[in-house]
Amino acid sequence: MAVRIAGVMIPNDKRVEISLTYVFGIGLSKSQKALKEAKINPDTRVKDLSEDEVNKLRELIEKKERVEGDLRREIMSNIKHLKESGSYRGMRHTKNLPTRGQRTKTNSRTVRGNTRRTMGSGRANSSQKT
Repeated sequence: MAVRIAGVMIPNDKRVEISLTYVFGIGLSKSQKALKEAKINPDTRVKDLSEDEVNKLRELIEKKERVEGDLRREIMSNIKHLKESGSYRGMRHTKNLPTRGQRTKTNSRTVRGNTRRTMGSGRANSSQKT
């Protein structure tokens, strides 16, 4: 029996507590709270859940938590608002730079799109010899 919560297929062979974290917007603490509220043992496997327990969990998560599409939409609209208002964070988002005060002289290679596999294979020099 494949369990689907908030449009996400949840793995059958894992513990319920862990498999709920496959849903975007649900971490370990939120999944533990939901399981406590639904009175389900977090150690049970998803395949061992009864249909009644699955429905109770699905109802709890979809009603109380903002997950998947709604959450992604909200995050995107928040970022869009930051960009339009011209805030510092919005400018950093626009330029694809770290937004939370990290240093960029070193360490921000992944955000800047400058991933180095081996030494000396970084970005090509912008000014070529003339």
